[in-house]
Amino acid sequence: MFFCNFEQRSHLETLLSRYKLQINWVKDGSAIPGSWFGEPEAGIIKNQLYLRHDTPVHSALHESCHYICMDTLRRNNLDTNAAGDYDEENAVCYLQILLADYLAQMDHESMMQDMDDWGYTFRLGSAKRWFMEDAEDAKAWLLLYKVINSDNKPTWQLRH
Repeated sequence: MFFCNFEQRSHLETLLSRYKLQINWVKDGSAIPGSWFGEPEAGIIKNQLYLRHDTPVHSALHESCHYICMDTLRRNNLDTNAAGDYDEENAVCYLQILLADYLAQMDHESMMQDMDDWGYTFRLGSAKRWFMEDAEDAKAWLLLYKVINSDNKPTWQLRH
């Protein structure tokens, strides 16, 4: 599993700043504000992402992708529970896989393995099979809201 350790710190900050997300580094052993799943999982309140060095990268990207994929009203009121419907949740998972390729020492294959290791569940039994064989609806959702382009690359824009 990949963690938000010192090596990832600047890469995460650079990547997520493109979406106007600000990372707040929490001292090891301290509570993580806005963590839905509890420590060491990432927390989010509005555009503030809270991480510790033992927070898994998949958790940091998952919460960030919720922020990216939600509408403006929910984004402005976000505090811990990203909520969202089934289609948005699938889009979030798809986008976090794409964004993993923009981090050092990480890629989409590693992200999918971490998602499986953590316990994400997909109809086809693994993140990789879902992404490769059953995620057309998630991709279409991200295209509709201009979060990715037709080349399956991030547009670096929040949901419109």
